[in-house]
Amino acid sequence: MAIEQQEKAAPTKGQLVDMSWDPITRIIGNLGIYTKIDFENQRVVECHSTSSLFRGYSVFMKGKDPRDAGFITSRICGICGDNHTTCSVYAQNMAYGIKTPKLAEWIINLGEAAEYMFDHTLFQDNLVFVDFCEAMVKGTNPSVLKRATTTEAPNAAIHGKRTIADIMQAFNPFEGDAYKEALTVSRVTREMFCLMEGRHVHPSTIYPGGVGTMPSPSVFTDYLSRLMNIIDFVKKAVALNDDVFDFFYQALPGYEEVGRRRVLLGCWGAFQDPEVVDYRYQTMNEWGRAMYVTPGIVVDGELITTNLVDINLGIRILLGSSYYEDWVNEEPFVTHDPLGNPVDMRHPWNQTTLPAPQKRDFDGNYSWVMSPRWLDPRTGDHLALDTGGGPFARLYTTALAGLVDTPYVKSTGSSVQINLPKGPELPEVTLEWRIPQWSNALERNRARVYFVAYAAAMAVWFIERALERVRGGDTKVFQDFDVPEQAIGVGFHEAVRGVLSHHLVIEKGKIANYHPYPPTPWNGSPRDRYGTPGPYEDAVQDMPIFEENGPENFKGVDIMRAVRSFDPCLPCGVHMYVGKGRTVRKLHSPMFGGGHD
Repeated sequence: MAIEQQEKAAPTKGQLVDMSWDPITRIIGNLGIYTKIDFENQRVVECHSTSSLFRGYSVFMKGKDPRDAGFITSRICGICGDNHTTCSVYAQNMAYGIKTPKLAEWIINLGEAAEYMFDHTLFQDNLVFVDFCEAMVKGTNPSVLKRATTTEAPNAAIHGKRTIADIMQAFNPFEGDAYKEALTVSRVTREMFCLMEGRHVHPSTIYPGGVGTMPSPSVFTDYLSRLMNIIDFVKKAVALNDDVFDFFYQALPGYEEVGRRRVLLGCWGAFQDPEVVDYRYQTMNEWGRAMYVTPGIVVDGELITTNLVDINLGIRILLGSSYYEDWVNEEPFVTHDPLGNPVDMRHPWNQTTLPAPQKRDFDGNYSWVMSPRWLDPRTGDHLALDTGGGPFARLYTTALAGLVDTPYVKSTGSSVQINLPKGPELPEVTLEWRIPQWSNALERNRARVYFVAYAAAMAVWFIERALERVRGGDTKVFQDFDVPEQAIGVGFHEAVRGVLSHHLVIEKGKIANYHPYPPTPWNGSPRDRYGTPGPYEDAVQDMPIFEENGPENFKGVDIMRAVRSFDPCLPCGVHMYVGKGRTVRKLHSPMFGGGHD
């Protein structure tokens, strides 16, 4: 992480200071976080999240052959392109009326499991943990590091690190052994992915109707042998993460407020059950609930729905503070879904992208990201759902739904139990992710490593099912199809970072409308037409600051931990600009403490 401090700030008593981090570079765009900070009370008072890059896939997809959609949309992202390919294939399968051969579904599941293991490990250990490593903590919270040197690691018997400081040291970039081992594991998991999907990160063997992967027993055993060689790493990683995050709660009372927001979670489901899925819209609730990651929406800890039809119909794309003109006066593409339900004009099926470049104005429009929301039918509220970085929402909805029940992963209604087999060094182990008290930065990060274990455990199940079919003589991996003149389709999947949907309209055999909605627009959305902030903004705004540095040497580590906990598409560099130390406004309100003048 590079930090560039262009100006030192020295606010007087009762003043707010402008501080911004722009760009927090990502694969799919440039993220900027703009804040106003009250240093006297150690609190972020205001936050705006901006994106300075226009992404026009919905514009140039029009008129294309729909069969090309997966290959084109895989280029949306340079890190999770396979998630887009898979989601596009799901949408096309619906539009074309395809029921994919069962073995092909197992192969796709295996590829996606490898992708989750690869990406989450790389992000967690080589990017997130830079903010928790010895070098960073030494520069931001030296008193915390001092305490870490004398705090025994509760899981030392598993991971081999005696103290919390030893763990922090192990994650020092380019030097720490945990940091370096994670890089090795990310290579192995990428190899696993390529065995199933041909190429990383833009798959060459995944398309509507099935896959082009040759389903020989050796392909699956090669995958399994690699998985078994990293299974102990996964067990150690969970133990390391638990020790560090539990320590932060102890060392910094109140740290649960960093990145905390109301529990508003969305998960669109992952890992199809080949025995159930037929991609028909009319049966989408049934095959959605059969997924090995359960779709759902959680509001204030309550699972509102697991029905993908309801989830689909509730999606609204609001403009609010984004650089676009409204399309509500355009002709709709879809007035009713295949079940006869009316489709709103602000649904992605009916969206028309009308870019309107303009100067950034935090009192007006300030981002190229729109504001996806979900309409709660109980209240009429447009909910700013977040994904919890992906794993947090996936584990939360799956735990509450209680639908997943395999020998390796089981949801209990309040937790998810994960059984990992014996590895080269460590015995078989059962892990349990329990629904936490908060939706905050530490719990989003904690969930990520538990989902690596989840994906690893499910991969064993998928391998067993695939080999079972091959040994039984079923090697069919592709189903022929025709492209209809007119059709609609929707694909629901989980990208690494969370909810992913592709919405497709075909007219005269060509794409008439196509809108992919990955997790970052949900998480990184600006304030909507109702003034509701997006999840990044909401999580950072009004959160406390625990960094021991004052404004003159402020690194913003707590803010970065909050933003990075959402996994904003591989942030690889941070530049900080401190706005000349100027007074934003003088405070006279007693809510910021007494004594202001």
